[in-house]
Amino acid sequence: MIAVSSLRPVERNWGTISFASTLYLCPILDLLVEQIPGKWQPEIRLGLQEALVNAAKHGNKLDPSKTVVVHFSVVNDEYWWIIADQGSGFRLECRQSVDSETSLPNDECENGRGLCLLYQIFDQVHWNSQGTEIRLCKKMNGRSRLPLLT
Repeated sequence: MIAVSSLRPVERNWGTISFASTLYLCPILDLLVEQIPGKWQPEIRLGLQEALVNAAKHGNKLDPSKTVVVHFSVVNDEYWWIIADQGSGFRLECRQSVDSETSLPNDECENGRGLCLLYQIFDQVHWNSQGTEIRLCKKMNGRSRLPLLT
């Protein structure tokens, strides 16, 4: 089941989507990228998919009694998502860094390609201290880089 409140956030109001832990994310992703400019949708969808899979699979261990909650908002060309799970959390051992020539994660960090994608796609990636919530921001202004996916 998917619970939705306010699909169209206005100014500083936040919309919310919550769902039982599942990997069937298509309808959720459709709702979350609905407001994104078309050229950015594939890239943002990929990043949000990675974050939602992490929350449902790794955080909640696909336990259908646990939920993933997504808060989202748009403020002056900044798109924000806060994704929280009910898992035990994890500790981010290192800040993911990327080799600019190959766009691959460096060898010193064992967190994998999924977290690397988040740092590549979003302008801001912040975890809470428990490792159960991530805040993502994408800025869509004239100074933004071009989308990675087209």
